[in-house]
Amino acid sequence: MASFEHSENPVAGRALRLNDPAPVFVARTTMGVRSLTDYRGKWLVLFSHPADFTPVCTTEFIALEKAADKFRALGCELLGLSADSIYSHLAWVQNIEERFGVTISFPIIEDLSLSIAEAYGMIDETSVSTATVRSVFFIDPEGIVRAQVHYPATVGRSVDELLRVLTALRATEVGDVAAPEGWRPEGTLLKAPPTTMDEVRARLGANGGASQDWYFAEADRG
Repeated sequence: MASFEHSENPVAGRALRLNDPAPVFVARTTMGVRSLTDYRGKWLVLFSHPADFTPVCTTEFIALEKAADKFRALGCELLGLSADSIYSHLAWVQNIEERFGVTISFPIIEDLSLSIAEAYGMIDETSVSTATVRSVFFIDPEGIVRAQVHYPATVGRSVDELLRVLTALRATEVGDVAAPEGWRPEGTLLKAPPTTMDEVRARLGANGGASQDWYFAEADRG
């Protein structure tokens, strides 16, 4: 059974960009058939890994599983993918459970045809193998790509950073605020900068001019 049965890709022919609709797919996974539309109404972290039974990927899957409840608490599901067969995925998941005592609770897509990987730009075109790079796509409840990160096969991802990005995306989706460098949930967001002189004057006059400057001001804590 092919892992990619149906595609609706409105951005075919070019690289996937931020705020594009995520390409729709239906695929076989370790937990049955899954479609991108199954995740509407939730956030989704869709991530690829180079291959099953590899050391760095194993550390990532263990860390992701240990943090799975934190993602779910943020209204987000996890969905993995590689070019390996469903049987390889199943054997690897079983091995992780037997050898490391960790039960993987999220699905892994079989993408033997690389159709999904190609639609999402997960393939390193300079590589001599079909291994996918370590790509991560943050897809919002409306099916829009809100962030994406790509790592080489030789560098493992930080699950803490993935959680931080997801939390920042959720915190800033109300608009007019942004997350500064290294922002954490306990930190303060920044106000969007003014776009007119009236807004500049209002910003400078607020709080007796206590703002650090017209373009830099902290948002009020809710």
